[in-house]
Amino acid sequence: MRRAALLLLALAATPAAAQDRGFDKAVADFRALHRAEVAKAGIAGSSFYVVRDGRTVVADHLGEQDADAHVPVDAQTIYHWASITKSMTGIAIMQLRDRGLLKLDDPIIRYVPELAGVHDPFGDPSAITIRQLMSHSAGFRNGTWPWRDKEWQPFEPPGWEQLKAMIPYTEVKFKPGSRFSYSNPGIVYLGQVIERLSREDFEVYVDKNILRPLGMTASYFDRTPPYLLPHRSHSYYIRDGKRVAAPFDADTGVTVSNGGLNAPLPDMAKYVAFLLGDPKNDLVLKRSSLEEMWQPQISAGEDFTQGRMASTTWSGLSFFLDKTEGIRIIGHNGDQNGFRSYLSLCPDQHIGSLLTFNTETRGVENAPANRDMPESRIALATDGLCKAVAAKK
Repeated sequence: MRRAALLLLALAATPAAAQDRGFDKAVADFRALHRAEVAKAGIAGSSFYVVRDGRTVVADHLGEQDADAHVPVDAQTIYHWASITKSMTGIAIMQLRDRGLLKLDDPIIRYVPELAGVHDPFGDPSAITIRQLMSHSAGFRNGTWPWRDKEWQPFEPPGWEQLKAMIPYTEVKFKPGSRFSYSNPGIVYLGQVIERLSREDFEVYVDKNILRPLGMTASYFDRTPPYLLPHRSHSYYIRDGKRVAAPFDADTGVTVSNGGLNAPLPDMAKYVAFLLGDPKNDLVLKRSSLEEMWQPQISAGEDFTQGRMASTTWSGLSFFLDKTEGIRIIGHNGDQNGFRSYLSLCPDQHIGSLLTFNTETRGVENAPANRDMPESRIALATDGLCKAVAAKK
């Protein structure tokens, strides 16, 4: 979970000039590494931001958003943020909780009664809670729709009816609440809670209650509106050493609450500023509720979804938590359709980072572990930088 934000942690006790020198050197070194790895791996485009005390203090854009038309990446380039969307889904659930519309320990079947039909060899599905879905401990499988095997089939199931039809064929894999296992369908079920309680589509609810209040005016879900298409990044996989295009402008269908968000870096920097505690954004979610999301729920130390397996990693409520050398780290990663992204927060130091790529180097078959990918190496390389900067007294 150690991400690019770690460049400048633990500087609070050092003189300002030393902080600035350490920051400048760390950023320069990271930029050199970032450029070298992106070029070596054949990644078409990438961007990197650091947000500090609500302001963007580093903005870096590399390569091309369209490798065929040679359109360069810039601040308006719109990336797909994939599973980082899940953090917004969690925030929406907490908003509904704070309005008295649900409790985190309510059974999910109270809001999505169809789930009473899943096969649960460990007991009654009514024991599965909203909290367990948010912490990936409810026992459901990883893939929302693991049966797609033809190019003509939808990118993701287009509507709830497809998933509803599979509920009698869905089983609970382990006793709910007993361990961690990353689950995409669990987040789709939370999306259904949001839609049924708000009586609005997920996209409409999140736009009204998160994107608009934060001023994320160029952010949206799924298909790109025509006026933003010139800025929409294409995406790619590396297969057999060659870069090939992924589907352009894909629609995530009913899985939108899992990973349908598209946004440029300046908009995502506003989201990071909110998460770090910008007081003018309290109307989105009160600070105590956000901190509640960052409390450990269950160990995720054997999980690779965040780019590394670390014994200190925990799942919170729609965020992942870690600690290195006493520094608290909050974040989430995302990868889908050739895009790969990292959001990392060090809230106690008021620092956050965003690192995103429009090319996934592992392709779609015979994939190496996340931690072995160049994208992960770029993100994880900041561990050493953090220690070097923190060592400056």
